[in-house]
Amino acid sequence: MNKVRTYNKISVKGLEKFSLDKYEIASEIGTPDAIMLRSHVLQPEDIETSVKAIGRAGAGVNNIPVDNCTERGIVVFNAPGANANAVKELALAAMLLSTRDIVGAIDFVRNQGPGKTAEELHSLVEGGKKTYGGTELKGKTLGVVGLGAIGSQVAETGLMLGMKVLGYDPALSVEAAWRLSR
Repeated sequence: MNKVRTYNKISVKGLEKFSLDKYEIASEIGTPDAIMLRSHVLQPEDIETSVKAIGRAGAGVNNIPVDNCTERGIVVFNAPGANANAVKELALAAMLLSTRDIVGAIDFVRNQGPGKTAEELHSLVEGGKKTYGGTELKGKTLGVVGLGAIGSQVAETGLMLGMKVLGYDPALSVEAAWRLSR
């Protein structure tokens, strides 16, 4: 039985890839054979001598002491692109929040709304709409720096929203270029 210690909540979709007859996976496992993490910053002293591999559910390995692991013969790998859709959605949410002042509108209603009747609240919201109308993303220019798994999805979403998209990636691979709309 291979023992895998997790340091962050790992997606059930990913964990289901490990058969239960071969792997025991939990955050409280002694003498693990492997470590799986997302954002936890792993220190050399956190890595027991039994560890043979460390996997990062996400891009990069900047939170893993790779040099120390190399010296100890521990394989370190990551899953770039695994969280690309989630990050793309966060970028989209940030664009929508910033152009429409949704947070300001919510605060306005929260501060003005308590104790008001439905009619008073309706009138208040109608009167405040123009203050929080914001602007449309359609027709705006979106600059995307880095066109890997995340950047290419953000660029495609911008195009679907009717934005003019400019991308820059000095290390653009042929594979990544093929993922992009012309």
